[in-house]
Amino acid sequence: MKMVFRWFGSNDDSITLEQIRQIPGMTGVVSALQDIPVGEVWPLDRIMALKKEVNVAGLELEVIESVNVHEDIKLGLPERDRYIENYKETIKNLSKAGVKVICYNFMPVFDWLRSDLAYELEDGSNVLYYNEEAIKGTDPVSLVEEYQSGSKGFSLPGWEPERLAELKRIMELYKDVDEEKLFENLKYFLENIIPVCEEYDVKMAIHPDDPPWSIFGLPRIITNKENLERMVKLVDSPYNGLTLCTGSLGVNPDNDIPELIRYFGKMGRVHFGHIRNIKIISPGHFHEVSHLSSDGSLDVFEIMKAYYDIGFEGYIRPDHGRMIWGEEARPGYGLYDRALGATYLNGLWEAINKISAK
Repeated sequence: MKMVFRWFGSNDDSITLEQIRQIPGMTGVVSALQDIPVGEVWPLDRIMALKKEVNVAGLELEVIESVNVHEDIKLGLPERDRYIENYKETIKNLSKAGVKVICYNFMPVFDWLRSDLAYELEDGSNVLYYNEEAIKGTDPVSLVEEYQSGSKGFSLPGWEPERLAELKRIMELYKDVDEEKLFENLKYFLENIIPVCEEYDVKMAIHPDDPPWSIFGLPRIITNKENLERMVKLVDSPYNGLTLCTGSLGVNPDNDIPELIRYFGKMGRVHFGHIRNIKIISPGHFHEVSHLSSDGSLDVFEIMKAYYDIGFEGYIRPDHGRMIWGEEARPGYGLYDRALGATYLNGLWEAINKISAK
């Protein structure tokens, strides 16, 4: 298992590589070229410059999150072939820089979604919060405006302004796309790119929908065991795999996270793990918490035990953390609580390893 940390780059992150390097057990960062418009080729020189910056700080750059998928691909529009060819070129360029895994998602229009970016817990920390009733009481345009005002000046992954500039038009296009059509379009995408991944030794790791149910009438398909299995069978290759995000899938209590890790892990399809804890208040109503099992609804010990049991040698990162100790940072992506989370996860891994060796 390799512990890694998401980093948004020196121009768009409150956290430095030097700080990340000082987190015990941290081997590398997960990053991206945030300023490249969705659908365009990532230039090799820019990728190599990012790699050099990370390596000079004593860290690895083997996972990219994310190379976003253009909406024309998800919609199945005629222009998708041009964007797929660009995606292939980006895969080739990332391979030349030593990248092993690309995390991506196939969520229509919106990436992750919350109703509050700074919900205050009893201990005074702030977290991301979701209330289905609040979401139903707003509209997509208003939500985008609220996110922009609450992002503390940082870009939000999956909520890039250029992606949402034509929000109303894109929402209209999705009226003719249901879950079956979205699966068809995902299959077309994977059938085109996986042969390139196999040739260049780069694994694709799809991220579950967050949260894993329909929002604003949009279809969502990477939501549960049945759909995850359908996804990996669309193109039966070890290069077609998963980013298993405990927080995204775990807000639906029907998703047994340790069982999913063991099931897909034994198939060799889990390439990347996002681990965070969440507190389910009621159906469609949850907020994020620290990584500690007792603080939330997920048993993080059992999650790490499942990874250990499958002999996981891939990448794990502490996912969204609380905003604590007066830190001002991108919502969900502060330094302190994610560093605590990484140390907790490493501690569990060490304990499981030593107990299992007896």
